[in-house]
Amino acid sequence: MSRVSVPCHVKGTVALQVGDVRTSQGRPGVLVIDVTFPSVAPFELQEIMFKNYYTAFLTIRVRQHTSTHTPAKWVTCLRDYCLMPDPHSEEGAQEYVSLFKHQMLCDMGKVLELRLILRQPSPLWLSFTVEELQIYQQGPKDLGIWFQVSPTLPASGQYAFALQSPSMTFPKWLSHPVPCEQPAPLLEGLPDPSRVSSEVQQMWALTEMIRASHTSTRIGRFDVDGCYDLNLLSYT
Repeated sequence: MSRVSVPCHVKGTVALQVGDVRTSQGRPGVLVIDVTFPSVAPFELQEIMFKNYYTAFLTIRVRQHTSTHTPAKWVTCLRDYCLMPDPHSEEGAQEYVSLFKHQMLCDMGKVLELRLILRQPSPLWLSFTVEELQIYQQGPKDLGIWFQVSPTLPASGQYAFALQSPSMTFPKWLSHPVPCEQPAPLLEGLPDPSRVSSEVQQMWALTEMIRASHTSTRIGRFDVDGCYDLNLLSYT
């Protein structure tokens, strides 16, 4: 099934802590991130993808459009989803996570806003959050096109395919394309391979006979007792 990215605006994290934040020595263990969709109409959420950064548990609340006369309401669609099996160890601390609508506790239609509630009870990590947040909705449905092979196959081996669709029709030139012309054989216009091989073999035999009859005796033309006459050389 296809999916389409939804443009969103991720607000800054808000820390939740019991007591006075200015005087308390403890680090806040809960962060809230709001995600809005200012340029998108209410949509059906298909998938949420992000990269974890030392968040141990995740809760997601969604604000959905109900009707024109009643205000939108917040609903918890994911509760305490475990991102790190052990909050005190590194396992799962920086992994990519994908959450699909079938994992949610409620219907994900007519979404207006998301709220991510991050929780990290371990004091070992200085900070935690989620990064590279991406929201996806369902894309356009497939056209359901398939191929149908004609039961009567031509002798030439060319098959006629007909495109069919339950919601649309195709012209005849697309449903029954004209057979392509077969390319000319590659050997057309070339000599017989067996004849060429026979002639090459004969040439090789003649070459071997000439090489065997070659003498290494020096043939002298102008030398007399190993010396040359300058008068004879001048006429050559």
